[in-house]
Amino acid sequence: MAQKPTPEFRAEAVRVALTSGLPRKQVAADFGIGFSTLSRWIQQDRRNPEKPAAQSDLEREVAELRKENRMLREERDVLKKATQFFAERSK
Repeated sequence: MAQKPTPEFRAEAVRVALTSGLPRKQVAADFGIGFSTLSRWIQQDRRNPEKPAAQSDLEREVAELRKENRMLREERDVLKKATQFFAERSK
């Protein structure tokens, strides 16, 4: 008996089938699944579009990077002011 494919495997097969431009029969063969199985997964995906987990991961990463960028700018500004202060003081 074959193992049940993981949701990640299904999502990847559907993504490749919809975005690669390859014939669906080729995509099904490449993933080792039946053409009818791939077609059913695509139909289910179209009926129940969910926000992909990868997208939410990207949004979280963007938020973290924006926070880090803001902190680095603040640190840079403090260092600029300190440099100016000590340059004026040493004159």
